Amino acid sequence: MDGILVINKPTNMTSHDVVNIARRKLKTKKIGHTGTLDPNATGVLLLLVGKATKILPFLEDTDKEYIATLQLGTKTLSDDIWGEVLETKPITPIEDFPALLAKFQGTITQTPPIISSIKVNGKKLYEYAMAGESVEIPTRQVDIYEIECLDAAALKFRVHCGSGTYVRSLCVDIAAASSNLGCMSSLVRSKVGRFELSQAQDLDSLSLDTLTLYPIKELLSHMEMVAYEPIDDVYHGKKIKIDSDAKQICITHDGECIAIYKKINDDLYGSERGLW
Repeated sequence: MDGILVINKPTNMTSHDVVNIARRKLKTKKIGHTGTLDPNATGVLLLLVGKATKILPFLEDTDKEYIATLQLGTKTLSDDIWGEVLETKPITPIEDFPALLAKFQGTITQTPPIISSIKVNGKKLYEYAMAGESVEIPTRQVDIYEIECLDAAALKFRVHCGSGTYVRSLCVDIAAASSNLGCMSSLVRSKVGRFELSQAQDLDSLSLDTLTLYPIKELLSHMEMVAYEPIDDVYHGKKIKIDSDAKQICITHDGECIAIYKKINDDLYGSERGLW
């Protein structure tokens, strides 16, 4: 039982909660997730099962797609409606929501929420918040590939973005650009990489009988795949010669990923991690 499990994460549940439930239902401890999703958000959560847990250090930053709604007039500690209210302000109506959203397409500078697990000086931001301590939150550049209005009246939009983007912070910035306070009122992660919500399994109905796993190579598609013989050299961790310019390659056998190898020099590669 090895591969990628796509789950539709329910609301009011942490990503780690989902992992624990999946472990019980599938009767294995070898399950981990590829990146957290906020407890109040729903949607695509990728779990690595069995041998797939070994590929976590080799995953590339994966783009994501979200469906979100913005609420105006309120500033909260967490930048969403579930956080402590810090300030309210009368709403200035947004005349052209699609045009406002378009201003945020491209590479933008973003300040992450203080209720997040980003570390500053070795301490997570939410720990500063819980202790009532002030901290300077460093800004970061994030990529917004597409942003589209879905319902102007409801302030609902779709955003396709790079890894590390906080949609909560995006909602705050969109509101500020319209001279409003604002926060996020709902969030659905509709896509992670090539995995869409339509492929996701409901956690309630997950079982060994209903399980659908995708091949490990689906998350290693950014690497060059090399079918190598004799494969016993790879199983024994030997250095091998490959004619390639890639710094990292994935060795395959019978269509399955067997190991990650790293370039030492010229055409010589050394074993970095076995996947068996």
